[in-house]
Amino acid sequence: MSDKLKNLIVRTISGLGLLAIVLGAAYTGVWGYGALLLFITIVGVWEFYGLARAKGCEPQLSLGLIGTASLSLTGCALAISTYIENELTSLLMIAFGVIAALCIALSFIVEIFRNRTTPTLNIATTIMGMVYVGLPMGVMAIIPILLDNNLDFKCPEWNPLIFLFYLFLVWGNDVFAYLVGVTMGKHRMCERLSPKKSWEGFVGGVLGSLTMGALGAWALDANYYVWLGLALVVSITSVLGDLVESMFKRDADVKDSGNFIPGHGGMLDRFDALIVSAPFAFFYLIAVNIVLDMISY
Repeated sequence: MSDKLKNLIVRTISGLGLLAIVLGAAYTGVWGYGALLLFITIVGVWEFYGLARAKGCEPQLSLGLIGTASLSLTGCALAISTYIENELTSLLMIAFGVIAALCIALSFIVEIFRNRTTPTLNIATTIMGMVYVGLPMGVMAIIPILLDNNLDFKCPEWNPLIFLFYLFLVWGNDVFAYLVGVTMGKHRMCERLSPKKSWEGFVGGVLGSLTMGALGAWALDANYYVWLGLALVVSITSVLGDLVESMFKRDADVKDSGNFIPGHGGMLDRFDALIVSAPFAFFYLIAVNIVLDMISY
């Protein structure tokens, strides 16, 4: 058996395993969804700090992990409190937000006593890990709430399809961009960071996301314009997410962010597009909800 075939088999098996985990988390409910986001957060920021260490930086691992997880948990607690009436989750949301803010502030003080040769870079990479991974994952917890067209903020029912179709916007962009890029790609997008990305693949990725957006709107009986607009935002920013992680890896002189997912690399390699696109999708949905509320009145 050739090495390429072995790699394909490994990628397929691990990809199916990852899909099973995502589906299981989605259909477990908001708790399972939150657990999935926290898992991605912890592994992802650990890999990011690994990239920073490869460049000679020494981020504050413990403080960074706590702060990053707290940012993610702030959004998760908000999501849980929206779907389940519980004062404890509201208090936890505030507590996690305070912990995250304290971790950012403490990173400056802790560095005073570490006696390292690169204190500025250490503080910067510690906080950057929190913002790069923790903040988007916290935002991801809220996105299904903003996409729920029947939301009245009084214990709506968790709908796993909302999260899954949002995820399919990202994955649809990846798959179509790859297929079109391999078969038709001629004009390179950013050869310095990602030699294989092409403008033809970019267009294919946008069309893939728009297709998934239309399917999502149809399956959820939602507003087509909202979902198509979301697909456009996600497809463009997903490419930026890929390029951002490629920039980090090239700077650290590594091929993958890790080896957590056999055949696929690390957690960041698999969810880099989701991480960068989530904040843009969040602000898009906030703006859309404001406009729709104004129209309804």
